Amino acid sequence: MKDLTKGNPTRLLLMFAIPMLLGSVFQQFYNLADTRIVGQYLGDKSLAAVGATSSVNTVIIGFMHGLTGGFSLSAARAFGAKDNEKLKQTVAATLVLGGATCIVLTILSLVFLDPILQAINVKSDIYKDAKSYITLILGGMGITLSYNAQASIMRAIGDTVMPLVFLIFSAFANIFLDILFVRELGFGIRGAAAATLITSGMSAVACFIYMKKKYPFLIPSAKHFKFSQEFASEMYSSGCSMGLMNSMVGLGSLIMQGAINDLGTDTINAHIAARKISEMCMMPMMAFGGAASNFSGQNYGAGKYSRVRKGFLSATMLTWIWSILVIIAVYIGTPFFVQAITGLHKEYIIDTACQYTHFNMPFYFVLGIIFVFRHSLQSVKIKLMPTLSSFIELVGKIIVSFWLAPKIGYKAIIIAEPISWVFMAPVLIWGLVSCKQLKEPDRNVIDTSKIACAGR
Repeated sequence: MKDLTKGNPTRLLLMFAIPMLLGSVFQQFYNLADTRIVGQYLGDKSLAAVGATSSVNTVIIGFMHGLTGGFSLSAARAFGAKDNEKLKQTVAATLVLGGATCIVLTILSLVFLDPILQAINVKSDIYKDAKSYITLILGGMGITLSYNAQASIMRAIGDTVMPLVFLIFSAFANIFLDILFVRELGFGIRGAAAATLITSGMSAVACFIYMKKKYPFLIPSAKHFKFSQEFASEMYSSGCSMGLMNSMVGLGSLIMQGAINDLGTDTINAHIAARKISEMCMMPMMAFGGAASNFSGQNYGAGKYSRVRKGFLSATMLTWIWSILVIIAVYIGTPFFVQAITGLHKEYIIDTACQYTHFNMPFYFVLGIIFVFRHSLQSVKIKLMPTLSSFIELVGKIIVSFWLAPKIGYKAIIIAEPISWVFMAPVLIWGLVSCKQLKEPDRNVIDTSKIACAGR
């Protein structure tokens, strides 16, 4: 565990973020292994089927990840305040509220899957494969959720190492099962989905066994499940705020995917490659954002508001340093990365992906602010501004999909996110500036239930 309420903020954020970053890298191995193996052994149409449904995955499962992430912010605040009873209540509420939401969302997503796929214009030549793949992924949502919920709680109390260890093991197992199911056993695209779910389950089981032995103070008893309606409302409000923030970002991508799917298989594959590169490059910034979120939550719970402010600044500076490095790397290496990810060597795919990455990367300085502020503001109970910023991104992607993309094609997709980021960042900065609580002196003893910030 790491107590983030003591020590140098920059050093703590960096050390806390490194295991989270490595975890994100190995998390991407799940998707990259699917992408590479499907592209190499099943062909470009199967690869397009996976890519055509990626935004569905982002919206639905992204909401659940945000929900459990929001729950873990309550855990971080309770841990910072040294309130073990509330910490156990938080874990109990996560199990009840998260489990119930997952069941409902799984049923609804499978019932309405055909209308969703039709709405995003999945083409007839890849429709069967696309539906087959995403049906398994959504049906196993609870498996994926289980690992992420446990890992989020462990990170909330400062342990980022062991979730990484479990994830590394399962990532390599995923590659092995991908090859076994897709190439050796001929299970096709469903084999790639099954491998992802099996290895996610392995991570979840490993997390549970470890938590039970190492952190017994996290394990709730029967009395902790008898939480008040007020506590449940506060937890669910925090979780839904994060979930809605994630899903609005994903919904914008889902809508935009419909426009991309109209541009042909080669453009879909170019976009798959460009997005994979972007996602890999974003991971350190996401890690710094996650570290800043836990740092803010613990210090907010402890009443150390000056450290919260320092955390925002330090985490943002770390994202800017990374942005300089990644711009150089991507401008030089995009053609190689595209071929490595897709296994395809078409000049059109490489050139189109290069256009995307070369335009997007200079805006990473703005994106760094968004990653740090959007999650950290949630940690200090500012919910409106992060959600509003995500709504701005959603509106921007809707405009691009329905108005600009039909006029100028894939160029509209390329410029959509950077323009949205420019409008989002000031909203988030205002959220921090307007938080009255963070302007007050530090407090030695506080009642976290009475804290209220502007922008809630």
